[in-house]
Amino acid sequence: MAFIFTCGTHTFSSLLKGYENVTAQCQNCGNFSARVYKRWEWFTFCFIPVIPFSLKPDKDVGCHICRFYQDLKHRPDVQNMMEGGGGGQQIPMQGGPQGWGQGQQGHQVQHPQYAQGGQPQYK
Repeated sequence: MAFIFTCGTHTFSSLLKGYENVTAQCQNCGNFSARVYKRWEWFTFCFIPVIPFSLKPDKDVGCHICRFYQDLKHRPDVQNMMEGGGGGQQIPMQGGPQGWGQGQQGHQVQHPQYAQGGQPQYK
């Protein structure tokens, strides 16, 4: 008589509370698709989670494209983006809306080919 048992590990993950709307740049592949996850690895016996490998879940910044995970404590840029803790990521805009530029004294001026509100004329 032979018995076959299946053993292994399984990582349960979910978005970390408070960081649901935060998207950051992956430190591995450079894509802006990294999210903050709560991950907890368990030992499984016959596909049933039995014993956790740690007492608390890990808090990681993970990319779903390249599957790279990094501990949240090593990412102060992501910690600063936390909801209610100073706003989201701010990307500097250059030149304002399409067709606008900087005047001599820093005032916004519109480019002449956009003055009638149309698209630029290409020759």
